[in-house]
Formats: sequence, structure tokens, C-alpha cells
Amino acid sequence: MPAPTSHRAVHRTEIDAPADRVYALIRDAAEWPRHFTPTVHVERAELDARSERLRIWATANGEVKHWTSHRALDPEGQSVRFRQEVCSPPVAAMSGEWVLRDLPGGRCELTLHHTFAAVDDRPEDVEWITTATDRNSRTELANIKALAEAAGSDAELLFSFEDSETVHAPAEAVYAFLAEAGKWPDRLPHVSRLDLTEPSDGVQVMTMVTRANDGSEHTTESVRVCFPDELRIVYKQIGTPPLMTLHTGEWSIRDTGDGLLVTSQHTIRINESAIPEILGADATAADARARVRAAVGGNSAATLALAKRFAEAPHAA
Repeated sequence: MPAPTSHRAVHRTEIDAPADRVYALIRDAAEWPRHFTPTVHVERAELDARSERLRIWATANGEVKHWTSHRALDPEGQSVRFRQEVCSPPVAAMSGEWVLRDLPGGRCELTLHHTFAAVDDRPEDVEWITTATDRNSRTELANIKALAEAAGSDAELLFSFEDSETVHAPAEAVYAFLAEAGKWPDRLPHVSRLDLTEPSDGVQVMTMVTRANDGSEHTTESVRVCFPDELRIVYKQIGTPPLMTLHTGEWSIRDTGDGLLVTSQHTIRINESAIPEILGADATAADARARVRAAVGGNSAATLALAKRFAEAPHAA
């Protein structure tokens, strides 16, 4: 049977920043969920000083896809080659390269190459992959350009925090409470509605409506990746409230020897342009961080407390 036809795509942008700064963004794949709009989660395993394996979950044409890639790193040549070892249909093969070229004045050019093939060469699948590759490549290049050109400008806007609860119960019971998000409207007072789909094993896509203390409601859309063997769930909001441009997080369960430490971790970037309209003309980034910390942390603390009550109840034993 003949091999599927190979197709190629090239995307390019010029960036007003030095190439080494841009290379660092491409190199640090673990941070891609914070940097690249389509990327939900990355699991990274270093193979040696020059190569690594990445497990990537990302959105493509509105769908959540998962694949495994091998990357060859060349910092001297300012390039990173990649090849998917495990593809997600309709992709049969995907490889490519990030290539940087210095330009005068401390600027650089970034080119992203793709070579791909579709399962069984179906024309509709070739079109799907072409569209997804074009859309995600343009978005990623724009994300990198904005980050590199504004390096350090979001120091006041990007922040992380966590809340924890100690639980004396089986870890499986706690994990079940966190993983069974479809039951949250019946279990969590601040969740008024939640629509959940599971497009593939371990992946959840959810639209959640939460109720604030003042009675207002906010809708968020998230993709969650569940790791039951590791007792953790990672997620990224693909639809954030107006005061945020980024929200990633993780639920984790760790046995301390004196109970389970159940932790909710968040990384958030404030939407600076929305601060005056939402908080007032004199409000600052610090005010926005405090507002978001209280709201998001309050919901997390409430969820952790109810997870503790659920898991420690006699019926959960």
C-alpha cells in the first residue's frame, strides 16, 4: 500500500527581539500552555542534552487533540526539529522545524515548517489538517512575537497561587470527587450549571457557570486532562472571564504520611485593558490580582472543603 502523500506548510514572522530570547520561548515547552493559545498541557521528558519527548494536548479546529513528539534541539544553529511519534487522527504523520535567523538591529526572523500526511489521503482530512496547521501556526507565531517583544511587561499581570486542604480518607475518593465534574452542580453551591463531554480517554471539555457572592454568574470553558494513576488533573480555561486572559491550573493529591494534601494550583494573567471598566478608573493591577485571587481562591477553597467532607463521609469509605 503506497505511503500517504506528504504536504508542506511554511509560516514566517519577523520579531523585534533577539533570536536567543525567541529560542528560549520555543525551547521551554513546559511553559507553552501559558504562552500558546492552542496548547492545553505539555508533559516533557528529557532524553539527553539535545533531545526530548513531549506529550502535547492542544486544540485544533475546535477539537482537543493529543500527540507525542520527539524534538532535536540545536541552540547554536537556533533551530528545533520535531517529529510526531504518536499522531492523533486524521494526522498520519507530522514533522517540522522552528528556524531562527538574525536580522539587523537586534531583530530576528522566525520560520515554522510543517510536513504532514493524512490517514488514507482523504481529501477532507487533508483540508482539516491544512486548516488546523495554518490556524495554530499563525496563532503561535503571533503569541511568540508578542511575548518576545514585550518581555517582562506582564510581571504585574501574571501570578500564581495555591490553596490546600488536608484530608483523612482514601485518595481514590478524593480524586473521584475532583474528576466527576459533571456532578458538581449537585455538590458545589457555587456551580449553577456544568456541561461536560469526554472526547477521548482522560480528556474532559467543560462549560461551567459559577455564581459569585453578589449573585452574578460567570461562564468559563475549560479543557481538563486527567491522570488518575498520578492523582492529578491539569486544566486550561479556553474561555476566561473578562478580567483574565489566561487561567491554567492543577488539582493534585499527595500522601504526606499524616493524611492527604489536596492542592489546587492556579496561574493567571490579568487582562490589563479590562481593569478600568470592571474595577474603576483608579484601579491598579494589584487591585485586579486581589479581586481574582479572592474569587478564584474562594471557589477553590470551597471545592476543597466539600471534597474533604465527601471523601471523609462514611459512604465514601
